[in-house]
Amino acid sequence: MKKQLLLSFAFLSMSFLTFGQTPKTDSLYMRTNYSKSEHLIAMRDGIKLYTIVYTPKDISKKYPFLLNRTCYNASGNDNYKVRIPSPYLIQEGYILVYQDVRGRYMSEGVFDNTPPNIPGNNPKNKKSIDESSDAWDTIEWLLKNVKPNNGRVGMFGISYPGFYAAAALPDAHPALKAVSPQAPIADFFFDDFHHMGAFLQSYTAAFAVFGYQKNTQTKENWYTTEAARFRNQKIADGYDFHLKTGPLKNFTEKYHYDNFFWNQIIDHPNYDSFWQVRNILPHLRNVKPAVMTVGGWFDAEDLYGPLNIYKSIERSNPTTTNSLVMGPWGHGDWARERGKSTHNHVYFGDSISTFYQKEIERNFFGKHLKDQANQPLPEAYIFDTGNKQWKTFENWPPKGLPSYKLHFNANGVLSINKPAAEKNSFQYTSDPMKPVPYTSQTEGLTFTPRRFMSDDQREASKRPDVLTFESEPLTEDMVLSGEIMARLQVAMTGTDADFIVKLIDVYPQDHPNYDHNPNNIIMGGYQQLVRHETFRGRFRNGFDKPQPFVPNEVTKVEFPLQDVLHTFKKGHRIMIQIHSTWFPYIDRNPQKYVDNIYKADAADFIKSTITIMGNSVIEIGGEKTLTCDLPFQK
Repeated sequence: MKKQLLLSFAFLSMSFLTFGQTPKTDSLYMRTNYSKSEHLIAMRDGIKLYTIVYTPKDISKKYPFLLNRTCYNASGNDNYKVRIPSPYLIQEGYILVYQDVRGRYMSEGVFDNTPPNIPGNNPKNKKSIDESSDAWDTIEWLLKNVKPNNGRVGMFGISYPGFYAAAALPDAHPALKAVSPQAPIADFFFDDFHHMGAFLQSYTAAFAVFGYQKNTQTKENWYTTEAARFRNQKIADGYDFHLKTGPLKNFTEKYHYDNFFWNQIIDHPNYDSFWQVRNILPHLRNVKPAVMTVGGWFDAEDLYGPLNIYKSIERSNPTTTNSLVMGPWGHGDWARERGKSTHNHVYFGDSISTFYQKEIERNFFGKHLKDQANQPLPEAYIFDTGNKQWKTFENWPPKGLPSYKLHFNANGVLSINKPAAEKNSFQYTSDPMKPVPYTSQTEGLTFTPRRFMSDDQREASKRPDVLTFESEPLTEDMVLSGEIMARLQVAMTGTDADFIVKLIDVYPQDHPNYDHNPNNIIMGGYQQLVRHETFRGRFRNGFDKPQPFVPNEVTKVEFPLQDVLHTFKKGHRIMIQIHSTWFPYIDRNPQKYVDNIYKADAADFIKSTITIMGNSVIEIGGEKTLTCDLPFQK
C-alpha cells in the first residue's frame, strides 16, 4: 500500500498566517512592470487570431510564456487590467498571453463548440485544423516573435478555457511543457449542458453566449439582443417560470429558434457521432507536457471534466507527470480569494484559495517552466470536505482506504455494509407537473446555478416523492473516498424515468451556526448535499441506445456519481435520497417514452409510480475501479 500523506492542521494554520498580504498586481503594477502588445497571429489556414501579450520590462532575463486561450473575450485583460493568472504568478515574471479562439470577438473564423480533435497534427497540412493545431501555431509564432523568451510555454484556463488547455495536449508543440486545465469541459454530453443524458434546463439562459456567430471583429458582446429575449425578464421565481413555460419545445419557439447551438442539442438528443467526436478524453494519449488538472468539489458545471481528464491521462500515459487538485470550491473559485472560504452555508477554512495559488499552482509552473527547486507536488492534492483539511495521495482514487456498501431498509433506515434482512421495495409517485425543486432557496433566472451543490436537503426529505434513507449516528469518523456507483433495481408504471441519487451529510442537532450564515439558516440538523448525480433511465444500455422501460418489469439501472472525499464525523448521519425530478436544474422527463424529449408535447408528461427494489445498493470507494456497462467506461 502506498503511503498516504496528511497535511497537518498546524502546518496549514502556520501557512495561512503568511497569506494575508496578497501581492498587488493592479493596472499600476502592470504598467510599471510589463509592456503590452496586440497581434493578429496567422494560423496555418490563414485565419488570424487576436492575441494580447504582456512582456516583462526587465529584459535582463528570459521568461517562459503563460498562454490562456478563451472564447470569453481576451480583451477582458486589456488596458493592463489582467484578471488571471494569480498575483503570485504575475509577480514571478512570465510573458502573459491572452488569445481569442477562432470565431470569437477579435479573432477571425467561425466558432464551433468543443470542435473535434484531428489526430496526427501536421503543421504542413493547412486543412488539419483543431484547437491543438491553433495552439501549436500560436506557440510557434510566440517563440519566434516575442523576446526574451526561454523557449518554454505553459497553458492554463478555467471552464471553457480549461477545455482549450486540455485540447492542446494531443500532438502538443514540443515547447509546451506544463498545462493546467482548470474546471475543464471534457464532453458536453456529460459536462455543463447535460448530466448523464439529462439536459440541464437551468442553463437555458447561457445559450445566447454560445449559439450566435458574430458578423465582424469586436471587443463587445454581439449577442445581447438575442440574450435579452430570455435573460432580461424580471423573474423572481425561476421554478415557477420554467414550469409555466412548459415543455422544452416552447423554449425553442419563444427564445432559441435561431440559436445554432440550441438547435444542435435538440437535433442530437442521444450520444451520437455529433457528440462522440467532440469528446476530448479518447485523444489524451502520448501526452508529453506535465499536467495539473484542477477542480472544485462543489462545481455544478464541470465536475465530470477535471476528474475524467486526470483519469484518462493517467490510464493512457503512465510515465507523464500528471496530478489532480480538488478543493472545496464552486466553479473557478480558486482563482479569487474572499478570506473566509465558504460554499453556500458551509464554512471550510480561511484563505484556501490563496494556499492553492501560492503553494500549488505557483510551484507547478515554476518547476516545469523555470526549473525552480520547488518541493515536488503529490499525485493528488485533495480537500476532505468533511474534516476540512487538505490530504495528499500517491494515487487517485486512493489506495488503502476502506470501501462501503450502503443498503436500503424498511422505515427509511440506511445500513452500512449490512444487507437488509428482509426483501423490501420502496415506492414513490413522480409527477412532472409537481417536480422536486433542486434547491431549498428561491432562485430567479440564473445564468448557471451554483449554490445548491452543498444545499440543505431538509425540504426534499419531507416530500412524498423523495425516498430518504438515513443511518444511525456514527460512533466514529467515517471517510468516504474515491468513486461512487449507484446500482439500482427499479420498476415503474410509465416507460421512462430519471433517477437522482444524492449522498448527504446530516449534521447533529447541536451543530453551531457559522458566522456567515443568515439568520434563517440553522446548521443544527442541516442535511448537506455532498454528492449527487442524475441519470436518464432510457440510456441504461448505452447513451447512444435509448430504450423504453417495460411497465412494471424490474430493470437494472447502474450509473456512477462523481468522486468524493468526505469524512462523515462522529455524531453525524449518512443519508441517501432517490427521486425522479429535480427542477429546473434538470429538465423534466415526460415519463412516457418519446423519441426526442426536446420536442415532447405537454400531453406526453404523465405521472409514474416508481419502485426501488431493496436489493439496490450504493457502492463507495475501494482500490478496484467501480464500473458499469455504460459505453463511456469501456
